[in-house]
Amino acid sequence: MNTFLGASVDFTPADVDTAMIGSAKIVYLEGYLFDREEAKAAFRKAATTAKAAGAKVALSLSDAFCVDRHRADFQALVREGADIVFANEKEITTLYQVNSFAEAADAALQNCEMAVLTRSEAGSVIVAAGETIEIAAELVPEVVDLTGAGDLYAAGFLYGLTQGAPLPACGRLGSLAAGEVIGHIGARPERPLRKLAERNGLVG
Repeated sequence: MNTFLGASVDFTPADVDTAMIGSAKIVYLEGYLFDREEAKAAFRKAATTAKAAGAKVALSLSDAFCVDRHRADFQALVREGADIVFANEKEITTLYQVNSFAEAADAALQNCEMAVLTRSEAGSVIVAAGETIEIAAELVPEVVDLTGAGDLYAAGFLYGLTQGAPLPACGRLGSLAAGEVIGHIGARPERPLRKLAERNGLVG
């Protein structure tokens, strides 16, 4: 995948909409944007603004190479600014420089309220408040394109969380959304996600 971040590479603290953040339940920070010092400052401003407004901060590590380049800054952001961390197995083990998934999950939980960790065909794991919840991967007829799987998982999970769903249901919503997007080319769902969730008894 040849990532093109477009105008987002110029993200600075001046671009942070504090009024919008102040009205949010959860603010989602995308790790792909973390390469420049101005972007790091913008992340810190967004996290501080969210905390002051009583909102949760969710951080996606997004890319193991980016994590490797900025490990100390990512660790500080997780420790000081994030309530919820999304990562895949490679990203979280890279962040804490450990060899096992279990060690990485334990390390993450020392620094944030909740870690939501995806493991491809092995499903995902939610670690929070001393509880470990395993979520099965969604079965799809054929895996065509993995682009967008992590983002769709996070979207489904956070939708459930903001609606007050229990964590297993949040994980199922994430898995369902990710399963839809990997079955075709492109990062946008081709079927209405709400209908998929309704069909699986996850929303009313």
